[in-house]
Amino acid sequence: MGTSRMYADANGDTTWQSIDLAEHPEWIKGFEAKDIKFGIRPPDIEQDWHPAPKRQFVIILSGALQITYPDGSKKVFGAGEARLMDNITGKGHKTIAVGGVPCITATVVLEDQEPRIGAI
Repeated sequence: MGTSRMYADANGDTTWQSIDLAEHPEWIKGFEAKDIKFGIRPPDIEQDWHPAPKRQFVIILSGALQITYPDGSKKVFGAGEARLMDNITGKGHKTIAVGGVPCITATVVLEDQEPRIGAI
C-alpha cells in the first residue's frame, strides 16, 4: 500500500513521485472534495495518452493498474494504493488494467482544480 502523486513537469511530461505521509502533513490534514465515484476498468484494454480529467485521488480497491509515462517507463499500482492525479495538463499517461482481472477504483474529485506543476 502506498500514496503517490502524478504530475506534469515543466515540459508537460507526466511523471510520478512517492509520497511519504510523515513528510507531507498536509495530506494527513485532508483535502476538500466535491464528489466520489466508482469505476470498473476491464483488463487488457489500453486507454491511450490522456491527462487526468480533473485533480482527483484514484484509490485502487481491487486489481492492478499499469501506467505508462512519456519516457516509456511503466509503474503498476495495486489494491490499497492512492494516487493524487495532478497531471491535468500536458501529454498525460496511458492506462491499462493488468493481471487478467478488472481494476475497481474509487475516484475522489477535489474542490481545488488549480494545476500543480512539478514535484512537491
